[in-house]
Amino acid sequence: MLSIAFPVCQRLAILCLAVTMAWPVTAASYQPPRQASDGWPVADAATLGWDASTLAGLEDRVADGTYKKITSVVVADHGRLVYEHYFNGGTPELLNDVRSASKSLTAMLVGAAIERGAIRDVKAPVYAFFPDIRIAHPDARLATITLEDLLTMSSTWECDDDNAFSSGNEERMYVTERWLDFALNLPIRGYAPWVTRPKDAPYGRTFAYCTAGAFVAGAVLERATKQPLAAFAHEALEAPLGITQVKWNVSSEGIGMGGGGTRYRSRDLAKLGQLAVDGGRWHGRQVLPAAWVTAMLTPHAQARDDADYGYLWWQFRFPVHGVETKVWAMSGNGGNYVFVLPERGLVAVITSQAYNQSYAHPQSQAIFRDVVLKALPRR
Repeated sequence: MLSIAFPVCQRLAILCLAVTMAWPVTAASYQPPRQASDGWPVADAATLGWDASTLAGLEDRVADGTYKKITSVVVADHGRLVYEHYFNGGTPELLNDVRSASKSLTAMLVGAAIERGAIRDVKAPVYAFFPDIRIAHPDARLATITLEDLLTMSSTWECDDDNAFSSGNEERMYVTERWLDFALNLPIRGYAPWVTRPKDAPYGRTFAYCTAGAFVAGAVLERATKQPLAAFAHEALEAPLGITQVKWNVSSEGIGMGGGGTRYRSRDLAKLGQLAVDGGRWHGRQVLPAAWVTAMLTPHAQARDDADYGYLWWQFRFPVHGVETKVWAMSGNGGNYVFVLPERGLVAVITSQAYNQSYAHPQSQAIFRDVVLKALPRR
């Protein structure tokens, strides 16, 4: 009996498998973002000329593991959300830890403080804000470091997060009791033979990625505005944009962390990007001075052969329908990005939890290049 039944069952299993393999797998279909009460208009991407199938294809590539640890992708076209999807535990209410993308917020807040008269301008000397901090080895050259030097990652401090041997490497700062004292007591940098000096560098600045500098810029804001950084951010940026859920970090001595770790919802990150796209405006209200947004999104230093740097914003180059195009971005560890292309009215938010993974940044940039820009309407 068993010798007869087994082949029958086996044949049925093979038949079922064949039918399953022949049956087409349903690909993800595009769905417009949901309308909410957060100030974002929504629109159907297809009606605006987007390749909706390319956008929807992202969901399949996350599902099959091509893209890993992505938690959200949100896209806006001329002030309207046209794509929104959450993955891997991401939700509309999740406060995404965007790490160093927070630095770009600090740059925005500097512009707001200058507009209010709390800071004279970007040429303001940094050490003048901290007369109470003891400098162990005074050096007249420290007095020449300006706020603009911190915003462009080009101060004369020996500070380089990409060099584990650097005196100012951020990991050394994090384990100290007083981060501000640590940063203000950094030594003056030297120049190895293979490092381009400022006078020979593009834009006249030598770039070195320095989180301690962005942290000090946040401390300058606290001294100048006489408010905690989180309170000033709420007043100057978040409240005008209708952002109600956020988390700011503080240092061990209680200073707002202008260098990283701020947490925002994905749609709120898109609002920050929209502010950059629209010259500082949100729903017709001038939240940041247009002149500051222009200065912020102007190259001031060459960060790498393939990227320039504004005021704590990155400028990358991406192909847009075959034409190399400059794109500005907030960028943070894990592959967290807010990309903006002002001339096309484009904002793209990608949040990710691939922290400290070598694939994190290439992966998020690939999503922007191969999905968002590929789907972008030809105009």
